[in-house]
Amino acid sequence: MFETITDNDKRGQVGIGTLIVFIAMVLVAAIAAGVLINTAGTLQSQASNTGSETQEAVANQIEVIHASGTVSTVDVDNETIDVVDTVNLTIMKSAGSNSIDLSAMTIQYTSDTTDQTLTYNDTAPDSQNFTTKSVAGSTDSSTSLINTDDRVKVTLNVTALESNGFNGLKGGSSATVKLVDQSGAQFTYGVSVPSTFGNKKVVEV
Repeated sequence: MFETITDNDKRGQVGIGTLIVFIAMVLVAAIAAGVLINTAGTLQSQASNTGSETQEAVANQIEVIHASGTVSTVDVDNETIDVVDTVNLTIMKSAGSNSIDLSAMTIQYTSDTTDQTLTYNDTAPDSQNFTTKSVAGSTDSSTSLINTDDRVKVTLNVTALESNGFNGLKGGSSATVKLVDQSGAQFTYGVSVPSTFGNKKVVEV
C-alpha cells in the first residue's frame, strides 16, 4: 500500500538544517519586502515635495505695476549729463499666489556693463543690496506680499551698481531686473531709460 523510496535523489529533506534554511529564506524575503516598502514611501514623499515646489514656482508670481527712476546730473570728461541714479519698482503679487517673503527674494540686475545679484537689506540700497518699503495695502509690511492689495516699493541704487563711468544709466540705455522669490518663481522686468529727460527729476523706466 505504501511505496518505499530507496533512491536518495527522491527523498525529501528533513531535520534542523532544512528548518534553518527555510527560516533564513523567510527572513530574507521579509527584509527585502521592508526595503521595497521603505523605498516606495521615500520616492512617494520626494515626488510629493517636488510637485508642491513646482506648483509654488508656477503659481507664485510677482508683478511690477510701476517703475520710475530718479534723475541726477553728473560730470563726465568735463561734460554735464543727466543719468538715472535710482530705480524704484512698485510690485504686487498675482491673484492665487501664496504669501511672498521679500526678505528672502533675490534680484538679478544686468546691464551692458554690470551683472550683479542683490539681496535684501533694511537700511540702504547699495551695490549688493536692495531695500523695500510698503506703500499701500491691508498688510502694511515692507517685507511681505500677503494680500493682492499689498504694494511694496523696491529700490535699486543704480549709481552703486553701474561701472560704466556715468554713475548711473544715461539716456537711451537699458537694464534687466529679474526678481526671484523664495519658491524660485521668477519675474523679469526690462528697465528702459528715455533718450532725453528734459527738466524732469523723475522719469518712467
